[in-house]
Amino acid sequence: MIKSKKLKKLKDISHGFFNKEGGKSKGIYKSLNCGPGSNDKKKHIKQNLEIVKNKIGNKSKKIFLLHQIHSNKFIFINKNFRINEKRLKADAIITDQKKLPIGILTADCAPILIYDNISKIVAAIHAGWKGAYKDIVSKVIKFMLKKGCKPKNMHAVIGPCITKKNYNVREDFLRKFLKKTKKNLIFFKTRKKIIYFDLPNYIKSQLKSNKISNIEHINIDTFEAKNKFFSARRSLRLNHADYGRNISIIMIN
Repeated sequence: MIKSKKLKKLKDISHGFFNKEGGKSKGIYKSLNCGPGSNDKKKHIKQNLEIVKNKIGNKSKKIFLLHQIHSNKFIFINKNFRINEKRLKADAIITDQKKLPIGILTADCAPILIYDNISKIVAAIHAGWKGAYKDIVSKVIKFMLKKGCKPKNMHAVIGPCITKKNYNVREDFLRKFLKKTKKNLIFFKTRKKIIYFDLPNYIKSQLKSNKISNIEHINIDTFEAKNKFFSARRSLRLNHADYGRNISIIMIN
């Protein structure tokens, strides 16, 4: 489990960015696969989620997860929210409830954890290029501001994800981003006629455009095997039929 230097100083929350180690799964899912959407054995996923929950706080409720769809949709959980077994389709969770761990699953996409330590509201965001392009980060922040949060009190951490040196994209991908604004060109680099995209810095720019200055990027590339994270791109390159999912968690104590 990797912790943010900024968030671990705040004693009223628990959090963690988990890699693939320390779980019960076998084969290509070895070992801490937390993705119910994968084809791994359900009992192993359940055991792995229990391991994660206990590391965050064993008196906490069940981890709240989404059916992630690469959208800009989010769920707000307050005291009136009724949690059931069905996973809701969205890509971010916001809550002001204590002892409720909210989790995001990734396998190269960026997990983003946000906490306002005055309003006591947390958010967990799943942002691949689609979600980031659709402004999920800004949507979540704007909602948090409506709930009384202030940018100066918000701590945002971009967790381990694929970085520019391993994120090669096609020309139509670049055109799509440039159509939105020519300023997006700074997030692309061409090397030996191959175009590379800088996802974490694209997300960082969105945080900054919402006046958040307290930002941390845990600069660990999920694509690199030595870092021991699940990676969809690496699994595709290895011709695996599926891949495991990393989990990132935040909870108000």
